Amino acid sequence: MSASSLSVERPSDGLPNFTHQQIVSVLIGIALCIVLSALDITVVVPAVPAIAADLHGFGHLSWIVSAYLLTATASMPIYAKLSDVYGRRTMLMIAIVLFVATSLFLAMSQSLMVLILFRAIQGIGGGGLVAISQTVVADIVAPRERGRYQGYMAGSWGAASIFGPILGGWITDYFSWHWIFWINLPLGIGALFLCSRPLKLLKIQHGKPRIDFAGAALLTALSTACLLVLSWGGAEYAWTSPVILSTSALAVVLLVMLYLRERLAPDPILPPRIFRRAEVAFGILTAALATAAMLGGTFLLPLFFQLVGGASAASAGSLLVPFLGLNSLGAFLSGRLARRLGRVKLIIVLGCAGSAAGFILLAMMNAGTGLALSSAFAGFCGFFIGSTMPATMVMAQNAAARRDVGVVTGAFLFLRSIGGAFGSTLSGTLLVGIYNGFLAGRGIESHIDLGALRGGSALSGLDPAILEVSRNGLTEGFHGAFAACAIISAIAAIVCAFLRDLPLQSSEVRPKTQTVGH
Repeated sequence: MSASSLSVERPSDGLPNFTHQQIVSVLIGIALCIVLSALDITVVVPAVPAIAADLHGFGHLSWIVSAYLLTATASMPIYAKLSDVYGRRTMLMIAIVLFVATSLFLAMSQSLMVLILFRAIQGIGGGGLVAISQTVVADIVAPRERGRYQGYMAGSWGAASIFGPILGGWITDYFSWHWIFWINLPLGIGALFLCSRPLKLLKIQHGKPRIDFAGAALLTALSTACLLVLSWGGAEYAWTSPVILSTSALAVVLLVMLYLRERLAPDPILPPRIFRRAEVAFGILTAALATAAMLGGTFLLPLFFQLVGGASAASAGSLLVPFLGLNSLGAFLSGRLARRLGRVKLIIVLGCAGSAAGFILLAMMNAGTGLALSSAFAGFCGFFIGSTMPATMVMAQNAAARRDVGVVTGAFLFLRSIGGAFGSTLSGTLLVGIYNGFLAGRGIESHIDLGALRGGSALSGLDPAILEVSRNGLTEGFHGAFAACAIISAIAAIVCAFLRDLPLQSSEVRPKTQTVGH
């Protein structure tokens, strides 16, 4: 296929007008990037307890997740903005190379601190994979048709969701968790080759680049402060400790400084104007809340299967498949439904309400529930959460001005990821906090570490009565953490219910509405 055959003419209304063949040629490479970023989450999830136990860091369990989310979150809007100036292709190539290179170092990590360091660096590459992939979809597909192609992306995520946990658990049990990072190398090299040529279709904006480096620095510092509070609060330090209070105060100061900077910057990373549209601002808030619930569930479920259900890492990975797989199926079907209806509000409200019901079911589980039924409850919950993911993004992008689609996408992914960090960290904090409080309320001074409950070898000389109390406390911790996810999902449904239900724009139907005399 020659380069000339791929040229694109833009319609006068500014909406993208790519052919289906052109769209597919671009999305093949993007889909592999989606698989790459999805695998980094789903393969690692069942291995997290083993990593923490092997590196003697069960008390720092959340940092394996938070370190990645910290840098990925901060880098997403920066990538979106830089890709507007230097091109999607160039920035995506940089993100892939960085992601793959750090995977090599992660595979060879022998200490928790080294692993956390390279997880943070890998997050910079991972943020680019997600931000640019989503922005490319907005570049080449009109809002009304976007659900159709985002359904294909959801299918790619679904494949990784199905095979990732199984593969990660199997490798952890029969080889070593180190091997789960080697998978990224062949996938990354393949993504480089598949993305390179098709992304030349996308034009680079002309003009002198104006990068808001001060805004980027403030944004990174704010992200760091917020996630440190979420990671440390209730675990490393008490919520009322000087460290938490001072870090929270710093976050507030940085937020004010970022707002003032973005108001004055000639080309800001997060223009305040994009949040003046309610459908953009509250659409992003809904997505952040839904993602908080989803990441909370993703963090809690493999721990529940292993610590309460007694499953191995491989079994926990298999049991997680319904949650992640049906999550992707829900995203795919909601994308198709959005295209048919031409609206997304009802999809989002029902999805959030359904996920709240699912988390209530999860909050009722205990050791006697049975792993199969627990996995079924997780699948029910995952389906409804997944249905909200593409719909909330389409809502925000559809309400944005055409010139702001890139920055709206970056802001959406940034704040949605902050929501995910909040959900996973809050879930871990509630789990450990309720567990410790349960034991303290029964006069047990020295509680059992969660790593001991997973491994079992440290329990051989323990009093059976204390062991029973410990396991009951752990179950109570899961009840509270899943209940918090249900409340978050219910709040998301309420927030979206008050938004206007804007019709989705379409490059196919829009020219007809401009025709007169018929």
